[in-house]
Parts: sequence; C-alpha cells; structure tokens
Amino acid sequence: MNFFCKILNLYICAMDFIDLTKEIRYNFVRSGGAGGQHVNKVATKVILIFNIANSKLLNESQKERLQTKLSARISKDGQLTLSSGATRSQLKNKEMVTKRFISLVQQALTPTKKRKPTKRPQSANLKRLQKKKNQSLKKLNRKKPDSDI
Repeated sequence: MNFFCKILNLYICAMDFIDLTKEIRYNFVRSGGAGGQHVNKVATKVILIFNIANSKLLNESQKERLQTKLSARISKDGQLTLSSGATRSQLKNKEMVTKRFISLVQQALTPTKKRKPTKRPQSANLKRLQKKKNQSLKKLNRKKPDSDI
C-alpha cells in the first residue's frame, strides 16, 4: 500500500491526492520543546511547502479558490506553508502535516451550498396573529370602562 494511502486511511479518494502530494516540498528543521539532547541533534519538525501558482494538477478556478479560502496561510510568494513539530518522530510529523494539508485542500475545494430561502409556515403566521390579538385584548381589559349613563 502506498505511503499516502496509509496516512489518509482512505483507499478511494486518496488516488487523486497522491499526484497532488508529489508537488509538495518538505523541509526538516530542529524542533523546540521537550526532548533533551534528542531535540538538539535531530531535525524532527516538518515544514510542508506547496506552491499553488505552479501546480500542474489544479486548474485556474481551483487555484483561485485555494488562494481566497486559504489566504491567511499563504505567503506573498503564493506558497501554502504548514508545519508540525508535535511529536519527536519525523515520520509522524510528516504524516500529520500531510493529513492536515489534504484536509485543508479538500475543505477549500468543496463548494459551499447555497441557502434555499424557506417560506414561513401558515401555522406560524396564524399563531403570531393570535398572539397579537390576545395582547390587544389584554390591554383593552386594563382600560377603565366608559360610563355613558
């Protein structure tokens, strides 16, 4: 089984992302935090870099959509940068950051559903009118009775 199929735990839609993950560049740097000497020696933090503008698999509309949806995560060069240094294992960090990248791209590329405006039910209108009528009757009953005698 392919490395990225194992990461996704998916076997159907993973095939689309295998080609996309070939365009990813990884940088490995030393991670901070706990770990003693191990942290100072081993580059376990993974930085994922994906250049949206130079991607050959995405069409122009998909590139635009990614640019707008992920604008906070994209640098001025047009590169999507994600990093992970959560664990002391370089492989686990690479898997985590790749999973996050794929889920971000999936979320950004899924079209948002348009809201269907719904009509107010007739029973709700009748209920509102009945409530108004009851309120007006309540206020009428508070008035002093007219003395025409």
